[in-house]
Amino acid sequence: MSSIELTSSQKTILTALINLHRESEDAVKGEDIAAEVDRNPGTIRNQMQSLKALQLVEGVPGPKGGYKPTANAYEALDVNQMDEPAFVPLYHDGEEVENANVDEIDLSSVHHPELCRAEIHIQGSVRDFHEGDNVTVGPTPLSKLVIEGVVDGKDDTGNILILRIEDMRAPVGDASH
Repeated sequence: MSSIELTSSQKTILTALINLHRESEDAVKGEDIAAEVDRNPGTIRNQMQSLKALQLVEGVPGPKGGYKPTANAYEALDVNQMDEPAFVPLYHDGEEVENANVDEIDLSSVHHPELCRAEIHIQGSVRDFHEGDNVTVGPTPLSKLVIEGVVDGKDDTGNILILRIEDMRAPVGDASH
């Protein structure tokens, strides 16, 4: 996940997309992104192709169409902006886990909504987590993403929890620029 290195213009465009999408909750038109970042729409379209290839953006066809950030987009920006591992809290059945920090959140199966799983890589042991336990991860430092889920499996050696995602949200930023 953290292997995605974005160019500064990809970062700018992705950030604009996320912000516009937060305000409208709808697919965002290339023209709107272009206006937001002061580039021409053709440039945006080219950049969107590369962002789609990285699975950071999905295209939405049709008259109301445009682009939407994927869950990975939030992560990619977090990854790119985090100089040092920031603290991401972890809650187990509602109690904060004192000595665990979330190393990585891998949402690789998010494009299959019926398989909504997150791999949570933890610094610290996952021994005390059991299937069916409720776990909340986040908020992450930048996109303030919070994931709530139920433990679906775990990998003790890798300190990985597999969560079945029940809810995933990022706060709506204020709309003032």
